Amino acid sequence: MARAFFILYTIFISIVYIISLPFLLFFSKRYVKYKTSIPARFFLDKNRPLSSDGIWFHVCSFGEARAIYPLLDRLPKDKLRLTTTTHTGYEAIKTKQEKESRYLPFEPLLFSWLKPQKVLLVMEAEFWYLLFALAKGRGAKTILINARMSDRSFPKYRKFAWFYCQIFKHIDEVYAQSNIDKERLESLGAKNIKVIGKIKLANIPKATKELTKPKVLLVCGASTHEGEEELILDAFVKLKEREPKARLIIAPRHPERFQKVISLVEECAKYNHYTYHRYSENEALNSDIIVADVLGELVNIYAVSDVVILGGAFAKVGGHNAGEIAQFGCKIISGEHYFNQRDIFNMIEGVAIVSKEGLSYCLREHEQLMSTKILQRTDIEPILESIKREL
Repeated sequence: MARAFFILYTIFISIVYIISLPFLLFFSKRYVKYKTSIPARFFLDKNRPLSSDGIWFHVCSFGEARAIYPLLDRLPKDKLRLTTTTHTGYEAIKTKQEKESRYLPFEPLLFSWLKPQKVLLVMEAEFWYLLFALAKGRGAKTILINARMSDRSFPKYRKFAWFYCQIFKHIDEVYAQSNIDKERLESLGAKNIKVIGKIKLANIPKATKELTKPKVLLVCGASTHEGEEELILDAFVKLKEREPKARLIIAPRHPERFQKVISLVEECAKYNHYTYHRYSENEALNSDIIVADVLGELVNIYAVSDVVILGGAFAKVGGHNAGEIAQFGCKIISGEHYFNQRDIFNMIEGVAIVSKEGLSYCLREHEQLMSTKILQRTDIEPILESIKREL
């Protein structure tokens, strides 16, 4: 059965790849954010194989890449092999191992690209069948780390349990975020599961520089998505009626939206006679509104913020990690759609959950909010011990 599935899946995904080639060429030429990643992933352009016999981590996003830093820092740098599927993820991994950082090729190309490794560790839900099957077949211990099944995604996975069962046949160990995740993963065929908590809380990134904190109320709209900036700006305008000296930093989640958010801020500032500037041009927090049009600076901004409105939960995205904020004791306001972050929110005391309609009132009454506190940390030692047994 396993052999037949391997052959059929390889044929199917190869056909999908061939059919998709014209569209991939189109997207790589039309959209700047795909200019490098699509040629690298689907045509192996400037994407030579990783060196063999290493510790291979695969992640997707910028946030996932940052989450594995505590693991990378505890392992021999010359053994690290890193891959990702996104441009922001690539920017994050190459800071840790520039010579051995790559975009992960699309599955049919892995046959010629993938070299034998000691260990393959894959973050969260990057369920690429051929990635696990070929890595294990060529001698790697295969490990799924930070594994989770959210309330929203689990029913979708369950419908294709037969498929995920085939993937888990090629995964040796799973490190899950919670007991609920363990139960859900077991129902999909996972084995050898240990619950260690969320890796993103194992060693929360610390501030890398000390910003000068304004002697006024500083509000941060963090990791915002489409539609959330308008909501935050509206709440801030109402706050300014009560606290005229208050300042706002807006940090969009995705770099490709920086310019759009800057335009929104320009319009708001002009209408309300506010000052504003781009953080990339001036790190001083001395305007009414600052747009954080950079990556990797949010933790420094959190360190001087009084109130953080955490994005991704007013839009139906699923929320974002509140751990980096809570370490500073900031007051945190989140929307109601934090379904991907329930486990982290359960580990943090004091997060205020409000509706879109309730944001303005909550921000105006910020003095009534609790300072947040992390209640539970994560132990990454079992993962490190498993890796070291293979070296």
